[in-house]
Amino acid sequence: MIVLIKLILAHLIGDFVLQPLSWVNAKIERKAKSPTLYLHALIHGLLVYIFIGEASAWLPALCLMVIHLLIDLMKLYLQTERSKNTWFVLDQAFHLLSILVIWKLAYPALADQSYTNTELKIWLVATAIVLLTNVAALVIQMMMRRWSEIIEKFTKNSLPNAGKYIGMLERSFILLFILTNHWEAIGFLLTAKSVFRFGDLNEAKEIKLTEYVLIGTLISFGIAILTGVAVQEIIASLS
Repeated sequence: MIVLIKLILAHLIGDFVLQPLSWVNAKIERKAKSPTLYLHALIHGLLVYIFIGEASAWLPALCLMVIHLLIDLMKLYLQTERSKNTWFVLDQAFHLLSILVIWKLAYPALADQSYTNTELKIWLVATAIVLLTNVAALVIQMMMRRWSEIIEKFTKNSLPNAGKYIGMLERSFILLFILTNHWEAIGFLLTAKSVFRFGDLNEAKEIKLTEYVLIGTLISFGIAILTGVAVQEIIASLS
């Protein structure tokens, strides 16, 4: 399992952490002519090779790099402005499927025996952190996009990307609270956030902003709790 977790973490870092928005826009604009498309695929291959940490990992890394490039090309040429969200889901599903296939073919169960449970836990938590920060932030942004323009007039004076980083921090805290069995702290975190936001919501005198904040908070907390419980269950199965 640890090899699979490493492959997934390499993908998440390559797709969501080490891919600036400028690269995404360049790929959309120039498609196969964009140098960033190939650099992006190369980064994925390098991450796989580095994370596996074995000389023999060059072939799986090369395969995943080429497959990733082909999937991205398919998405770039087939997606439209209206189908961007759909193709985002399909794109990630295809990437995950390719990772599972390469993992099954290249790394039998014996490959995991050289790792300790502690190492597995470290890689698992690291993957969960990336999932709950950069990945979840983008997913929530896409889910909330339909309402963002409606409440934009209420957030003109807010700090740039403040909501994004607040969400990343709160989800990281929730993961920590779940892994340390302090569920009551999640309720405290939700209460504290409600108190701090009460003034903004009261001044706005608009139910739309209240609903927007509530939906975003519930989605954020839901993703964090589900991820935390999943990680906790996997760790418990190792004991």
